[in-house]
Amino acid sequence: MTERNGKRELYRDPVNGKIAGVCAGIAEYFNLEVWLVRVVALSTFLLGWFSGLPLVLYIAAWAVLDKKPVDIAPTEMGNVEVKKKLWQAGEPPKQALRDINANFRALELKLRRLESHVISDSYNLKREIDNL
Repeated sequence: MTERNGKRELYRDPVNGKIAGVCAGIAEYFNLEVWLVRVVALSTFLLGWFSGLPLVLYIAAWAVLDKKPVDIAPTEMGNVEVKKKLWQAGEPPKQALRDINANFRALELKLRRLESHVISDSYNLKREIDNL
């Protein structure tokens, strides 16, 4: 799902898609797993529901939907969406916890380096010279 000016927009996502990115775009729009949308689409194609209508709708969506713009991308340390149900998109809770722990470890290392620099003798000497 992408939002611009407070509105949700539906795009094709060829980067995460297999053929044209229609299923990936629909999965992102409805916050579903891509594999689930692909299974539903493939089963409708194979079962021939409505005598070829799913294929026509897929091709129409391929032609009508715009590609997902490059500037719309999730941030690395942005909001972490944890999936609560199997079909929802997002990270499994264990993976989200591992990612958050890794982010905290990296921040702690940066803070330790900053702290060691601030309490060093060279930093104190520079500060005293600057105060003169």
